[in-house]
Amino acid sequence: MLIERLIAPYFNTNCWVLSTGAGAECFIVDPGIAEPDFVPQITTVIKKFNLKPVAVLITHGHLDHTFSLHPLAQSEGIATCYVHSEDRELLANPEIGMGPQGRALLKELAPNKKWAEPDRVIELTDGIEFDVAGMQVRAIHAPGHTRGSTMFMVDGCELLSGDVLFKGAIGRSDLPTSNPADMSKSLKNKVLTLEDSIRVLPGHGDQTTIGIERAHNPYLQGL
Repeated sequence: MLIERLIAPYFNTNCWVLSTGAGAECFIVDPGIAEPDFVPQITTVIKKFNLKPVAVLITHGHLDHTFSLHPLAQSEGIATCYVHSEDRELLANPEIGMGPQGRALLKELAPNKKWAEPDRVIELTDGIEFDVAGMQVRAIHAPGHTRGSTMFMVDGCELLSGDVLFKGAIGRSDLPTSNPADMSKSLKNKVLTLEDSIRVLPGHGDQTTIGIERAHNPYLQGL
């Protein structure tokens, strides 16, 4: 499997590109914020490995994970976007999920930007499985950071955890549509039930494994 990480300059958000290998189809996860957008950086990786992008997966609707979604879809001809039904509204109305800092940044970066969805949005629910770019993906709804926060298990061994789980930390639960109680339930019932060997590709920071986080992440202790 080919896995490439790009780090968007705002909030150091990870954008992941996954493929079965060079010259094959790929999907892109969480195209974040750059000026004017993050498309050129993603396109560089696509061209480097001669990939054919067929879909964008969104772990949750915060702007630092969705900012470049629409321009990327237009630039690369990607018609399909996967997102949980609870966070779909944030694609076209990102301010719903923002606190004061985020709203100020939005006003600074894109005061006149019109937000829009790609042509085809597939709404996800917990446990749904689908094939994309030659890989099997299972959506794991893990609310807490947002109502629709979703982790993606790829081929049973790679977990795109979004802002649910980081190396040594977890996502915030004090933002609009966040819920601390839901976050605790998600960590206990959706994260700690996974196999130790699973590699975690988070929304921010370095990759890790479920086993490492089970043993060392302070936010998982006592759950």
